[in-house]
Amino acid sequence: MPELGKYAVTVLGSYGATVVLLAGLVAVSLWRGAKVKRALEAQEKRMKNHG
Repeated sequence: MPELGKYAVTVLGSYGATVVLLAGLVAVSLWRGAKVKRALEAQEKRMKNHG
């Protein structure tokens, strides 16, 4: 790891915040994707029953 000197806390904090935000975006995307998939399956089931 390179020597960051007096900026080590700032740089590492920024990296940490970035990792946390990216992980949050991935988690929200997966959660919403699963929610949309369930809604689509439910709609397809309703369409089958009416058609």
